[in-house]
Amino acid sequence: MSLVSSGEAATKPLPVTEAIHAGTADLDNRSFQSIVSAIHGEDLRAACAVGSTGAAVARAARRLCDALRDGGVWFNMGAGTSGRMGCLDAAELPPTFGIEADQVQGIIAGGPRALLAAVEGAEDDEEAALRDLEQRDLGKADALVAISASGRTPYTVAGLRYAQGCGALSIAITCDPSSPLAEEADLAIVTEVGPEVIAGSTRMKGGLAQKMVLHQLSTAVMVRLGRVSGNLMSHVRPASQKLRRRAEWIHQTLGH
Repeated sequence: MSLVSSGEAATKPLPVTEAIHAGTADLDNRSFQSIVSAIHGEDLRAACAVGSTGAAVARAARRLCDALRDGGVWFNMGAGTSGRMGCLDAAELPPTFGIEADQVQGIIAGGPRALLAAVEGAEDDEEAALRDLEQRDLGKADALVAISASGRTPYTVAGLRYAQGCGALSIAITCDPSSPLAEEADLAIVTEVGPEVIAGSTRMKGGLAQKMVLHQLSTAVMVRLGRVSGNLMSHVRPASQKLRRRAEWIHQTLGH
C-alpha cells in the first residue's frame, strides 16, 4: 500500500525531465510538418544546452584521460536510452581510435539484451548495478560515467554510489541539476534541455544531449591520448574495405 496519498502525489513537483511542454500541448492535432518543426526546434535547444557545459565537459575529459593513462578503465553506465548511448560510444572507440576494447566499456541495465529491447524493471534494480560493477572489478584507478536524463534512475544512482565507495572517479551526465546524480558525482555535466516535446520521452532531446556530450568526452580524450594526428584518425583499425581505404589515404596524407 502506498504511503503517499493521491493528493500529495498530485502536488509533488515533477522532475524537470517529466514536465509537460506548454508549447506542444496540441501536438496530436498538428500536421507532419508542424510536428517535425517542433522536434527540430527542441533539438536545437538541446544543442545549446550542451554548448553551455563546455567547461564541465573539458574538466571531465581531463580526468578521464588521466585515468586511462594511469591504467584505469572508463565505464559508461545507464539504463534504457542512456545505457544504449553509453554502450554505443564505448563500442565505437576501438575501431575508430585503435584502443583495446576493455579500456572503455559500456554497462546497461538488463545486460546486452537490453541493447535491442526493453528489459522491464531493469532500471530499478540497484543490486544488479552493484553486481555488474563487481564483475568488472571496478577499483579506485577506474572511472564511472553515470548517465541518466532524470538523474534519479535507481540502477544508475546505485552504480555511482558504488563507484564512490571504491574510490573511483564518478562523473554524471544528466539533465536535472537538482538530481542525486548531479549533486553526488565528483563531476557533473548537466544539460538543462527542458521538457520534452512528448512529456517524459527522454529518448528525444535528452538522449540527443547525452550523445553529444559522450562523443565530445571520448573524442577529446582520444585526441589527447595521441590517437589523432592533426585531425586524422591515425590509429583507425582497417577492419573493412572502407576502413582499409581510409587507412591507406591517412597513411599517404601523413607522408608515412
